[in-house]
Amino acid sequence: MIVTPRPPSRAPVFRSRAVTAVVATAFGFSWVGLPARTAEQPAAASVYSRRADADPNPAEPAVTSPAEPTVTTEDAAAQAERIVASSIAVIARAEAVSLKLRQKVRVGDRVLVGTGRYLQSGQGEDQRFRFDTILKGDTETFELTEVSDGLFCWTHRHNAEEQPHLERIDVRRVRARLAQLGAPDAADGAAYLGGLQRSLRLLRHWFRFTRATPGDLGGVPVWNVDGAWAATYLGIVLPELKDRVTVPGGITPADLPDGVPWSIRMAIGRSDLVPHRIEWLAIPGRRPVADAPLEPIAVMELIDVELNGHVDATAFFYQPAAEGLVDVTDMYVGAVSLMR
Repeated sequence: MIVTPRPPSRAPVFRSRAVTAVVATAFGFSWVGLPARTAEQPAAASVYSRRADADPNPAEPAVTSPAEPTVTTEDAAAQAERIVASSIAVIARAEAVSLKLRQKVRVGDRVLVGTGRYLQSGQGEDQRFRFDTILKGDTETFELTEVSDGLFCWTHRHNAEEQPHLERIDVRRVRARLAQLGAPDAADGAAYLGGLQRSLRLLRHWFRFTRATPGDLGGVPVWNVDGAWAATYLGIVLPELKDRVTVPGGITPADLPDGVPWSIRMAIGRSDLVPHRIEWLAIPGRRPVADAPLEPIAVMELIDVELNGHVDATAFFYQPAAEGLVDVTDMYVGAVSLMR
């Protein structure tokens, strides 16, 4: 049976027996409910080799406390925004993309580790993509597959002990709606459907990038581009704070739930503008928590990146069983709005 559900009123929030986590995935954020542990346990040590406070150029959040004034200049922010926009365009305009990814996420005393693969081929209406990832903790496993074959975009999720969930979107109707809205990339629509393009566009849509500094990542010259929440969107994700996020000094990193990032950092190749690493930064630990230096709570690394090479067309063939399929086209088309 194919069921068309009603659209959700807001992003899902997990309470009581679960903790709220914003997990870095190929589609930007995934709200994952992890079973809460009632016994007092010490916070896990950082699972990352590089602490944010060890960086000589820490991120400057757009939403600041009185002790952390914004000192970025308009020119610095414009440069950072141009670098991120150009990096997104490199992926969107490539004839083919093939890459692997690694993820590591820390929520409370839990650490999740994952791997994945992204493939993309063609341009415009001929563009196809496929994204597969799996994220594992001690007892939980989160699996995601997104495939666009040009006619439909399929999303298959299996989160921990929940039943698998399969959704379908009519790609042609999404393209038609984007054309009505005047989207410059309406012909392919990948940035509004899924995969790496949507992930990167969501980051640019929800965050404002304030500075780009030259650096080195494993011998590769990169731009380290820092960004922070646009206040409006942080108020959407955390409506209980919406009256404070637009007030200077009205909110600090310690006010965010564990697992919700305060800022973001992208490492983008200086020679090819390919994204190589994304870090989500926050103060980790059980709430309430005192102000402390920001640390990476989630990391996504893009490795073995190949542009304009050969991609096997059979990777985009996807024919799941119809049982349990949910067609979300009506809901999706009705909710589509332009991203910057």
